[in-house]
Amino acid sequence: MAVPLLGSHLSNGRINVGLLRECSRRELLQCLDKHPGSKALVWDEKLTGPFGLVAEYPLLREHEVDVMFSLKPGQLPPNQVVNVIFITRPILSLMDIIADNILNLTNSTTTLFLLIFARLKFCENFLSTFLSESLNIKKIIGDDSLYQGLYRLEKSSENAKKRISYLMENFLIFVCVQSLQRVLDMMMRKKREMADSESQLPPQIDTVLLLDRNVDLLTPLFTQLTYEGLIDELFGIHNTTAKFPHERFLQPDDKGVNPQPSGPQTDKKVVLNSADELFSDIRDLNFSAVGVHLSRKAKQISAAFEEHKSAKTVGEMKQYVQRLPYMQKAKASLAMHMTIAELIKEETDKEDFRESIRIEQEFAQGLDTEKINSYIEKYIALKKPLTKVLRLICIQCQTNNGFKPKMLEYYIREIVHTYGFEQVSKTLTPLETVGLLRPQGARTYTAMRKSIKLFVEDVKEQNPDDIAFVYSGYAPLSVRLAQFLSRPQGWRGLEEVLRLLPGPTIEERQPLPPGLQKRYTGDSPPKVTLVYFIGGCTYAEVAALRFLSQQDNSPTDFVIATTKMITGSTWLNSLVEDPLPKETQKIHI
Repeated sequence: MAVPLLGSHLSNGRINVGLLRECSRRELLQCLDKHPGSKALVWDEKLTGPFGLVAEYPLLREHEVDVMFSLKPGQLPPNQVVNVIFITRPILSLMDIIADNILNLTNSTTTLFLLIFARLKFCENFLSTFLSESLNIKKIIGDDSLYQGLYRLEKSSENAKKRISYLMENFLIFVCVQSLQRVLDMMMRKKREMADSESQLPPQIDTVLLLDRNVDLLTPLFTQLTYEGLIDELFGIHNTTAKFPHERFLQPDDKGVNPQPSGPQTDKKVVLNSADELFSDIRDLNFSAVGVHLSRKAKQISAAFEEHKSAKTVGEMKQYVQRLPYMQKAKASLAMHMTIAELIKEETDKEDFRESIRIEQEFAQGLDTEKINSYIEKYIALKKPLTKVLRLICIQCQTNNGFKPKMLEYYIREIVHTYGFEQVSKTLTPLETVGLLRPQGARTYTAMRKSIKLFVEDVKEQNPDDIAFVYSGYAPLSVRLAQFLSRPQGWRGLEEVLRLLPGPTIEERQPLPPGLQKRYTGDSPPKVTLVYFIGGCTYAEVAALRFLSQQDNSPTDFVIATTKMITGSTWLNSLVEDPLPKETQKIHI
């Protein structure tokens, strides 16, 4: 029996992004089908989430996958398969585990070991060195065509180059690039190589805006205040799935007594995507508007369940019964999101959270940024999580256009006293390297805040009329740039602001044959702009771009792509972790 297509909700927009998933899915299955016979998949645990978005287990079963294991040192669990397939990131420590697995294998029925990863020569050399030719191994191969888009060289733009190459082949008309000359050079070289095989169909994307995260270091540091953004801030979203306390989702039984579960309870896993109609409606709302929406939805569902009382004919009753599964699904979704909203509210009602948001808002307005902040001092003295302290210090530094030496020295001294020298030396140097902590310089933030309205007072959170609702006042610089680009005149008139940004602003137009050029009239649909964040973006930025697309008479529909989804905390943690070796690659989808 054929397995239904995954993620049908991905194909409903102006751009059928479901095609990207289907392409990856097809490549995976082709790789499996090249090697007939029963198969065991051995997974790098970091990849199970991303691959789960592409192909679920029932589909893999159709392609002779009998069992799946996590990649761990020692001996593989007993199995009677012909092919053992390792799917891993190309990291040297994982090659050591793979070699250990193969050397400890006692099952003689296995004739082939297959490695799927973006090929790195040193990994192959390592395995060749440690695996004896006398073993019953037919071949070891690396497949660099499969899942290139899943891999990102740490602190490089290789992942973006590969994904954009795919877009150029399928969609692209012309590109606007912000601060990424290397990527632009690669794209144009790829375009020339593809000249003889270009599609004769009109491209679906009119403009691509590449935004290096370095252009807007400030936005990710602020606490996101949309529903989806707060879920990521407070609970974390990984591969569209979030985990919540299991006990909060238990329902009373018929007698009104909560069941007493036996054994250890795992977290409640909730898939968060637009296949859930209610989540699609509320994901981009400021959290202050979510309760009102859920209350209204509850009344609608309650009224729908009461309709059977007014049904007078068999036909009316039949219609009610046909709608019942949908209504029950909607009711379950409502109960789930009401529970999630309660969990969020418990956190946002805490004095500590409100105090932190107030400090962020003051810094965003440019208030008292040049002084030692008493609340940051208090957080350090109370030994609050260092990431929380650093987010506030970095926000103050960015909105103050850098710190005077004495001010930075004071914060460093206090952090050393509380958290220890080793922690500080490990943490602050990377932040200084990327520019989050820097000496005071030109007043770039002050100029941009005033000229392109990066802070909106009295923002309308419930019925927004500006992108600033996603942070309850602060308007993301990245999205402001995209908003101005969508105007008929583009960035003309914005030259002074662009000069304040790091790196050059580059625009490259790609000519099309006359027959493929679009003619825009008053009745034409909005142009499509792909905004590609290199270095990560937040759910709040995504919400702001969706908001712009949904406005009446919007000239542009925005499609968003990124190398990773981030919060201020996950972003800072990634910057201050022990540096990965150059050969190490890190997964994200």
